Amino acid sequence: MSTTMLKQPAIFLPHGGGPCFFMDWSWGPADTWKLTERFLRELPATLPARPRAILVLSGHWEERAFTVSTAQHPELIYDYYGFPEHTYHLSWPAPGSPEVAARVEQLLRAAGLPVAQAQRGYDHGVFVPLKVAFPEAEIPVVTLSLAVGADGRFDPAQHLAAGRALAPLREEGVLILGSGMSFHNLRAYLAPRTPDLARQFDSWLTEAVELPASQRQERLEQWETAPAARFAHPREEHLIPLMVAAGAGSETPGQRIFHDEPLGAALSAYRFD
Repeated sequence: MSTTMLKQPAIFLPHGGGPCFFMDWSWGPADTWKLTERFLRELPATLPARPRAILVLSGHWEERAFTVSTAQHPELIYDYYGFPEHTYHLSWPAPGSPEVAARVEQLLRAAGLPVAQAQRGYDHGVFVPLKVAFPEAEIPVVTLSLAVGADGRFDPAQHLAAGRALAPLREEGVLILGSGMSFHNLRAYLAPRTPDLARQFDSWLTEAVELPASQRQERLEQWETAPAARFAHPREEHLIPLMVAAGAGSETPGQRIFHDEPLGAALSAYRFD
């Protein structure tokens, strides 16, 4: 896939559990994450061209303001615990891009959003899924934090606005990725009541994503009103990257591009063109 300036989509994808794609098992049978792994591996072939760069918002980086990493050679952050020793020696040496980081800051600042800079490595919400999707580690990757309030909560409207501000990057050949989980309740996996409740939330979320942009954004701002919303997300940091991806989408409806039920919980990925 050659690198061109064709318009890239914005995508919300699941990053799995810890370093799950590089283990024989993770939170269950060995095949728990196989379908997710295949989805990630096949993702590059669905893009219009090889991205010039990738901008990632991970559910594992929160700051009081949207904070963009300007690191030229980001290191890996092994921010998972209790996994086999070899998973703390994974490598994925994708370069950063101070140039793209500066453009991200410019766009957010022009939209009146709070923005800052940092030198930060790739947390596992970044390098674990991208090591599967882009194993050659040649495309520059820039990371951007979520913006969390003093009360520890996230403003979905603010993150949708950030997506709208960042949308011009897509015309510049930058793939925008929200890396999280559409269901993220660690205590609920494999529980008897989880499949039904997770499906209720997943159905609502998919219906919201598949609306035209103005209706989609209005619905996503009210995500807490969805059936089983707080069961699916006791805290919403793994859902909020979806807001940025959705905000960066065009007026056309988004689409679900992946679905599975690992550990008994409905899980989806979405694309916005």
